[in-house]
Amino acid sequence: MSKGPISQFIEKHYLHFNSAALVDAAKGYEEQLANGAKMMVTLAGAMSTAEIGKIFAEMIRQDKVQIISCTGANLEEDIMNLVAHSHYERVPNYRDLTPEQEWDLLERGLNRVTDTCIPEHEAFRRLQKHIYKIWKDADDKGERFLPHEFMYKMLLSGVLEEYYEIDLKDSWMYAAAEKNLPIICPGWEDSTMGNIFASYVIKGDLKVSTMKSGIEYMTFLADWYPKNSANGVGFFQIGGGIAGDFPICVVPMLYQDMEMPETPFWSYFCQISDSTTSYGSYSGAVPNEKITWGKLDIKTPKFIIESDATIVAPLIFAYILDL
Repeated sequence: MSKGPISQFIEKHYLHFNSAALVDAAKGYEEQLANGAKMMVTLAGAMSTAEIGKIFAEMIRQDKVQIISCTGANLEEDIMNLVAHSHYERVPNYRDLTPEQEWDLLERGLNRVTDTCIPEHEAFRRLQKHIYKIWKDADDKGERFLPHEFMYKMLLSGVLEEYYEIDLKDSWMYAAAEKNLPIICPGWEDSTMGNIFASYVIKGDLKVSTMKSGIEYMTFLADWYPKNSANGVGFFQIGGGIAGDFPICVVPMLYQDMEMPETPFWSYFCQISDSTTSYGSYSGAVPNEKITWGKLDIKTPKFIIESDATIVAPLIFAYILDL
């Protein structure tokens, strides 16, 4: 398929520095897929609230990503946008807000993420009502699931359909649910739904064991990786933090701790980050540091794009989709 106008613009004008790195990374991603490699995309930050689903869902539908790692916030906030989009408020002058104005947002039930406010009642509480029933049903039956599996059950059950406020094709979580795409969600407890689940545990309504743990995410990934790495598994990291650091560690764990020396390194690595190189920061570490941890090989194609992921990621995905 020939490249579309967005891709042609990128190839013509993105020639140096971070823009050239963007093109190199996109072409490297395409090469991985052409060689039969699987691709993991990791989502940190507030990419779901930034509506990355408008293009990321199509990446999923076209099999350009085979596994996702994301924070608990990104897992839930895509669904929140699906059911409460018209109630969100944008605050373009967020840098100028006084503490009193921030307090006013709180009293109005608006939780601010940079320039975008998520409505508590229409987003958090709307999901809580339905996800609790699914948690409780599993709890009563003695069943256990991973956090994203509960979300998939809620989406595919149809209980949220009456609330849909965006085109369903723009929800990456729904696209993933339809394909039953594997998701790794480390540290899910550090999310609104995680906090709500904890509150039910404290009240005695749910058992802790009903929700599978981060260790079980790692054991799942440890099983998935060897089965899918014959032609390589590439690692496309948006932002930093646990969404990236947790899954990338499966490789050294397998060959060092599990004593499986035949485990292949990640076959591609790209990170989009605006974190500057610093001392001890994971987000600010250059890719070569990962060689010393047994995550990447000397010859692994490595790219780092120092820019805003909300600008860069849609452009790379557009290039991969030939838009």
